[in-house]
Amino acid sequence: MIAIGDVLAVLAAVVLLSYLIDALRRTPGAPSRLAWMPSAPIGMIDVDGIRLRYVAVGDGPPLVLLHTLRTQLDMFQKIIPVLAARFHVIALDLPGHGWSDMPGARYDADFFVDRIAKALDRLQVRDAVVIGESIGGSIALLLAARHHPAVRGVVAINPYDYDAGRRIRRRSWLANMIFGLLNVPILGPTINRLRSLPVVVGILRGGVRRKGAIPAALAREIHLVANRPGQAGAIAALVRHWNTWEAARTEYAAIERPVLLLYGDHDWSRAPERSADARDIPGAELHVIANAGHFLALDAPDELLAEIVPWLGRLGASGGRGQVPTLVRSA
Repeated sequence: MIAIGDVLAVLAAVVLLSYLIDALRRTPGAPSRLAWMPSAPIGMIDVDGIRLRYVAVGDGPPLVLLHTLRTQLDMFQKIIPVLAARFHVIALDLPGHGWSDMPGARYDADFFVDRIAKALDRLQVRDAVVIGESIGGSIALLLAARHHPAVRGVVAINPYDYDAGRRIRRRSWLANMIFGLLNVPILGPTINRLRSLPVVVGILRGGVRRKGAIPAALAREIHLVANRPGQAGAIAALVRHWNTWEAARTEYAAIERPVLLLYGDHDWSRAPERSADARDIPGAELHVIANAGHFLALDAPDELLAEIVPWLGRLGASGGRGQVPTLVRSA
């Protein structure tokens, strides 16, 4: 029989080992260029003392791209080069994500919507379509609901606004375990300190349907970002306030801008949850992309562009005529 004291001793050793491993990690420096688009200038803007990383490329009508939770603007690396051929594309790292600052904050829906609204003001964005994936899509919808003057329309890709924030745990047993334990005292922080690249890859794969959809370099960078001071606290705070995204859905009825809802048929959401958004957002269009998961910009970039670009044309926001350009895949 294993004594309780022995079990506690092992757990204590694991906790101490996690602190040692974490202490040995090097604090990473932000890359000076994007490996998948070296010509894109990288900028930083200050919003209430929080520096946010962004890139702005291309000429034409403005598009603003907002990424998913626990990732960064590089999630759009397969579609930005294509969109930049006919639009002025602005993509940002959300606060507490990527190479933006990691402030101590609530990281609830209001925090993100308020900071991104101010970022649009600082960047002097006008008459833009905001394209967001996951919580990025929810932020875009709430900006429209709150009538931000810069927002002309919204493309919400798999918006993350149902089931009190537990949806990521539906598709990946690994994500289910890690996010379920993240806020458990002692155990959650220990698991985070023991993070590894295979774990990051495993969680990301839970958001795609197609083999090879996750670029290896992107997974490595997301893992590297996790070594930044404050990143663990930011993610834990985000998880604690997941329910605020569902609560904010009550604002959708106030949206007066055109909205395109796009879902992967293997997204974490379920059909009734998708229909609820289409019902609650006045005049919203809803399309489902086959054989695709949550991270559509990585999983089904061609199909995503084939939905977005014609819709922008019908909206009168097209930067060019003719067919959707052929996807230029990153190395």
